[in-house]
Amino acid sequence: MTAKTGLDALLRPEDSIVVLIDHQPYQFAAVQSHDPTLVANNVIGLAKAARNFNVPTILTTVLGERGGHILKGLQDVFPDQTPIDRTFINTWQDARVVEAVKKTGRKQLVLAALWTEICLAMPAIQALGEGYDVFIVTDASGGVSVEAHNMAVHRMAAAGAVPMTWLAVAGEWQRDWARESTVPGVASILSDHGGASGIALAWEMQLLGLRS
Repeated sequence: MTAKTGLDALLRPEDSIVVLIDHQPYQFAAVQSHDPTLVANNVIGLAKAARNFNVPTILTTVLGERGGHILKGLQDVFPDQTPIDRTFINTWQDARVVEAVKKTGRKQLVLAALWTEICLAMPAIQALGEGYDVFIVTDASGGVSVEAHNMAVHRMAAAGAVPMTWLAVAGEWQRDWARESTVPGVASILSDHGGASGIALAWEMQLLGLRS
């Protein structure tokens, strides 16, 4: 694994791969650590950011016929992708998921899942043991209680995972406003999913318009 400090410790779109785990109705129904509506907003924002920066993204579900299909807004970001449907609770024990990650050759593994204490913690800890740099997106994940979510984040951080929010992920991928090709996409994503940050950006765009 790379250093946890210094410039090399930051996310790079060319080295990142995202795995979004079990954002399904059954899983959402038990989320008590966050407002489920906010989690849904955030994971869709994260997915759109990944698409904007051409970061490979893997969708996966568990027992989809029983737990429900993946969140529609999330599926809509990648309409041509069929989520990998598993029986393993631990995503990283499914050889199809691991093989899909390995094929990219990327080592910055960005994970979000429902629930934090199980479906996020298990693959994060296992992947860390296999040499991946693991970044856990805490606000695009959720647990069955505040304590369950928080204890899982503490556990993963102690194992070496890096907790982040989805906006922080997008910010590190952008890194430089001179990377103009991705700026319109970032602006659109912030406007749709960034809450107060999106409102502030809209204000800035208005001011720029007034100056033109």
